[in-house]
Amino acid sequence: MAETPPFSERYRTGLATRRAVLGDAHVDRALANETPFDQPFQELITETAWGNVWSRETWSKRERSIVTIALLAALGQHEEVAMHVRATKNTGASREDVCEALLHVAVYAGVPAANHAFKIVKAAYAEMDARGGDAGEEAG
Repeated sequence: MAETPPFSERYRTGLATRRAVLGDAHVDRALANETPFDQPFQELITETAWGNVWSRETWSKRERSIVTIALLAALGQHEEVAMHVRATKNTGASREDVCEALLHVAVYAGVPAANHAFKIVKAAYAEMDARGGDAGEEAG
């Protein structure tokens, strides 16, 4: 479903932030695949996660990216880890940042969680390298 005028300002802010972090192609696919069943969920994450939390000015997109990857890895959310690793090209989080985050996961959430996350992240970087995508080597 395409964006329509009745959406709130927070939704519009969230949609812009979501696009800035994940890229237009990803967001366009998500919205194109939206159905009446999951449309309320898409609105919720756009307003809450992207319009409220990710749009705050206290932390940079780079900092939020690092924390998000660590949390998703600790929770075993592997598809989401890969998606947010791909988003580092937009957030400025470097490969070194992601490695440090996963080291924290190992200590605070467990070695098995970090071990699997390292595999997911390495595969995501290999995919990005094969496509010629910048993985945020140097934050800047």
